[in-house]
Amino acid sequence: MMGDLLEAERCYREVLEIQRSQQDPRAIGQTLGNLGNLYAEAGQPDKAVPFYLEALDLLEQHHDNRALGVIYSNLALQDAAMGRTDEAITNFTKALELHRTVGDEEGLATTYSQLGRTFLMAGKRRQAEGCLNNASEHFIKLGNEPGEAAALRLLADLYEQAGNRESAIRCLERVVLLDMRYGLNQHQEDANHLTRLSEGS
Repeated sequence: MMGDLLEAERCYREVLEIQRSQQDPRAIGQTLGNLGNLYAEAGQPDKAVPFYLEALDLLEQHHDNRALGVIYSNLALQDAAMGRTDEAITNFTKALELHRTVGDEEGLATTYSQLGRTFLMAGKRRQAEGCLNNASEHFIKLGNEPGEAAALRLLADLYEQAGNRESAIRCLERVVLLDMRYGLNQHQEDANHLTRLSEGS
């Protein structure tokens, strides 16, 4: 596994050399982002972050807002993975601003969901609720019902933690419906959760 990772990095670095010789900043930024993704997917956020930061420095000089939004989101995910909650919230917020600037609905939906999860983990329920409701609305607008289910699942957890059983049940009823429609893996778990809440246990 490590050998494959290092080989993939070597290939990306060879591409970088060519792109730098051609002075193609956007392509360089994309490749740096791919290097970050390589280590993020391998569960090594400490190695992913420097590539994302280098990509940001380059892309900010060229005002590539769409690519910047993606990189800020990816960077925030690595901050969250390392327990750097404040940094994650800051970077997710920057990503939202950029997604909004370029009209990236998918980016908005996904980032609102990720930011909501981060707020929830930090115990900031009011901020989490706002983000997750926004995520759900954007997923509905996109027709992305599995994405909507994921946001509502988090909302149900939030409402349950807050003692708002009625709202949690309402979210889970919609989630279970979507689970069944799309054959989502969480169906049985969500159905059991809904049953427990409905029975008051």
